[in-house]
Amino acid sequence: MFQPKLSVITVVYNDLKGIEGTMLSVLNQTYANIEYIIVDGSSTDGTLEVIKKYRDRIKLISEKDEGIYDAMNKGLAMAAGNYVLFMNSGDEIYSSDTVAKVFAAADDADIYYGETEMINDDGQSLGQRRHKAPTTFTWKSFKYGMNVSHQAIYIKRSLAEPYNRQYHLSADIDWIIRAAQKANKIVKAQGYVAKYLVGGMSKQRHRQSLLERFDIMKRYYGLVPTLFNHLVITFNLGWYWLRNRRTND
Repeated sequence: MFQPKLSVITVVYNDLKGIEGTMLSVLNQTYANIEYIIVDGSSTDGTLEVIKKYRDRIKLISEKDEGIYDAMNKGLAMAAGNYVLFMNSGDEIYSSDTVAKVFAAADDADIYYGETEMINDDGQSLGQRRHKAPTTFTWKSFKYGMNVSHQAIYIKRSLAEPYNRQYHLSADIDWIIRAAQKANKIVKAQGYVAKYLVGGMSKQRHRQSLLERFDIMKRYYGLVPTLFNHLVITFNLGWYWLRNRRTND
C-alpha cells in the first residue's frame, strides 16, 4: 500500500479555545505515518500548556515570529515528510480516517486535494465553501477565486517552496500556485477532507487580503485577464448571495 510520510504543520498564537481540537484531529488519525509539527509564537494564554500535554507525540517550536508566514516557513523547514499539510489552529482534519482516504485515492500524486466544510467558533457546520473544489485542478484554477482551501491540499514536500513573505494575508494562494505549476499528477480525494474555521485574519483585514490576491493573480494570469476574471467573480458572488437569499426567504 502507498503510505508516504505526511508532515502536518500547525501554526498557533494565543488560541486556547481552538488548539486542542486541531491537535486531536491530527493525533487521532488512523493513518500512522504522520509527523506533527507545531509552531507556537510564544503564546501567553495557556495555549502552550495545552500543547505540552501531547509533547511526546509532536515536534514543537515555541518562539516569537515575524508573522504567520514566517511561522509557517519555520514549520516547513522542519518538515521531513514526503508530503506537507498545513492545519492551523482552529481548523481540523475532517475525520479520523481522512488522511488514509486521501492517500488511498491514488499512488504518488504530486498534489492531493478535496472539499472543505466551514465551521463556526462553536464547531458547528456552516456547510460547504461557496467555491467548490474543481473536478480537475491546475495552477490556472485560481483565476476565478481560491476554489481549494489551504487546509484541504496535500503537497509533495519536494514541490513546496517557502512562502513569499511580501504577502501578509494571501501568501498561501501564491504558494499553492507555485507548487501546482511544477506538479504533473494532481488527484482529487472524494468528499470533505478539512474543516475551516471562518473568520481568520484575511476576513478581519478583507481589503488588504483582496489587494494581495489581485496582485498574485495579476502576476500569474496577466493584468487584463485578471480584470476580466474579477468581473466574473463579482457576478458569481452577487448571483450566489441572491440565490441563497431567495432560498432563505
